[in-house]
Amino acid sequence: MSALTIASKANQAETLPALLVAEYAKQSDPNVKVDICFKDVEQLSSENNSGLELTSTGKPSLENSRDILHSFLENFKTRQGESQQSVKEWIDRAGKLASTDFKSVEGPLLELDAHLTLRSYLVGFTPTLADLAVWGALRGNKVAYAAIKKGAMLNVTRWFRFIEETNSWIGPAVQFLNAHAQERKVAKSKEGANYDIALPDTDKGVVTRFPPEPSGYLHIGHAKAALLNDYFAHEMYQGTLICRFDDTNPSKEREEFQDAIVEDLALMGIKPDKTSYTSNYFQELYDQCVKLLKAGKAYSDDTEREAMQHERMHGIASKRRDASVEENLARFEEMKKGTGEGVRWCVRAKMSVDNPNKAMRDPVIYRCNPQAHHRTGEQWKIYPTYDFACPIVDSMEGITHALRTIEYRDRNPQYNWMLDALDLRKVHIWDFARMNFIRTLLSKRKLSQFVESGVVWGWDDPRFPTIRGIRRRGMTIDALREFILKQGPSRNIVNLDWTLFWATNKKYIDPVAPRHTAVATENVVTARVKGARVAPYTEDKPKHGKNPELGNKKVAYSSEILIDQADAQAFAPDEEITLMNWGNAIVRSITHSLNPLNRSLVTGLELELHLQGDVKKTKQKITWLATAGQELIPVELVDFDYLITKDKLEEDDNVDDFLNPKTLFRTETLADGNVADLKEDDIIQFERKGYFRVDRAFKHGEKAVMFCIPTGKEGKGK
Repeated sequence: MSALTIASKANQAETLPALLVAEYAKQSDPNVKVDICFKDVEQLSSENNSGLELTSTGKPSLENSRDILHSFLENFKTRQGESQQSVKEWIDRAGKLASTDFKSVEGPLLELDAHLTLRSYLVGFTPTLADLAVWGALRGNKVAYAAIKKGAMLNVTRWFRFIEETNSWIGPAVQFLNAHAQERKVAKSKEGANYDIALPDTDKGVVTRFPPEPSGYLHIGHAKAALLNDYFAHEMYQGTLICRFDDTNPSKEREEFQDAIVEDLALMGIKPDKTSYTSNYFQELYDQCVKLLKAGKAYSDDTEREAMQHERMHGIASKRRDASVEENLARFEEMKKGTGEGVRWCVRAKMSVDNPNKAMRDPVIYRCNPQAHHRTGEQWKIYPTYDFACPIVDSMEGITHALRTIEYRDRNPQYNWMLDALDLRKVHIWDFARMNFIRTLLSKRKLSQFVESGVVWGWDDPRFPTIRGIRRRGMTIDALREFILKQGPSRNIVNLDWTLFWATNKKYIDPVAPRHTAVATENVVTARVKGARVAPYTEDKPKHGKNPELGNKKVAYSSEILIDQADAQAFAPDEEITLMNWGNAIVRSITHSLNPLNRSLVTGLELELHLQGDVKKTKQKITWLATAGQELIPVELVDFDYLITKDKLEEDDNVDDFLNPKTLFRTETLADGNVADLKEDDIIQFERKGYFRVDRAFKHGEKAVMFCIPTGKEGKGK
């Protein structure tokens, strides 16, 4: 039993000969069993850049095309002919045809052309493995194959076609290889991003982590970090993903936020292999801080916050920087007790006073906070900063690759300093660009201010960039995953437009959103329909013209219908229009308001059915509702605009100066009777009005409320 593994990204001039020989071996000898599999990599062996590997029971593995072909030649009863030595020589020559530089292959091609003068096969008078190996090398080399198709070398071209025509299985074998290469290209095209970022040491295993702070709800920026860590851990390298709550600030953290993060990750299809908490390591982190203090690599400091910021900015050493180890330990002990004296102090790492990278200027690594922790209660009065805890816990938990946003780049040397100073296992870091959107704030602090000041309803407000907010607006999880994964782990910082985001969502909801009808109640126009049946009636119509699986709905017909004011104002006398889901009608009369200030207001219409009319020739195709034969459902349609008016706020901008004064738009409507059956979270389309998510379902005595879902074309956005 043997297995041939092929790297689908490798040079086909090297892999196709082995595939052809293996396929022929399987076909020509029933005793030969060779499993063929593909891996989406460029090379299988880092030592010799091989794109092939042949493993056989009880034998050492082979990792280059020449050795694999020789193995088939010697061990299987395949096409080797009488002159095995000559076959071996041509197999070796096939390797010279792998280069994509035409000058490198031109000489071997001319030699081959001369050899094939008056010959049908390379060796003897029957086909051998030499023919398959050389044919495969030429077919897999784009440069050589192009020369053959042009007929530049008559003998090679003749022989090449002869081998292909007399071996009908060769074509499918080539397609088999190309299919795997194409499958990879299609997958990458769908992703829209390059994930081949050459993470180091992935052959030793990959463990990533997503470390949210439970001080707020996840927003779309967090979603990118979570999905990328999940993608690299589970899809690209079949490794491990850890979700670790960075619960080191009891003043801001709550159980509510922690539970919400767990739910949001599950909604996005992210399933961590393990969930942990930085608070699980408080004792170890305390011990590591003591270790730094004893080694003279950290010190206790009571400098006031503003003064410390000034000193760090201007490269001025703290007056406490050279305190003795004993003094530093004593003050750290006061901090641990949470005494009045202890809360005045913090601990700083002794990295540098004037490093050009200000993140390296003696950062704070421990603070005193007597407030109870939501998990550890009153046990601790001191808490590590994120920059101190993160590298230590990463190392302790076996994280191999720390994937984090580029805003941490200046702090990467700080991360590595911690590991070096404490002699801990190193962790590879990869920075990726943060996901920014126009007219959108992703600062958790500023989002909290919006919630606390009542600018929005809460963390799940549809105008918010939180996962809960955009889901409440109508974003599907599949679309969210696709959009974020298309951005990939690039380091290029861009300000994305929400229109691209919502256009992705439309692809998912349009094929499955049932179609319904709604008419705005403000200045609604009643139209009398001549030719309609006297008694109202209903007919079954598909909920979606292109998706019969959604089933049918009841469409009511009556001699009196309701029409939107905007549609009625667009009609001309005797114009033929189309009543959607009914047929054509002719506008026989239009009644306008007698109010001299608003004479354009239509107050009534007379229509005459003309069902034999051609719907393709009408300009106006409108929605309508029968006033009888159904219970009309009151629905409030809600649309939203951006919370801020400036595409990108600068650091010195005051957010309040750019708050959008009007971000909420409500429209009262009446909808068809089928809407009464809709449930919360259902997504539908009101024809000619847009897509909507049901935020509150209809109850008798209580109108339904639906939120407009952007499609990437509207003027208003997030």
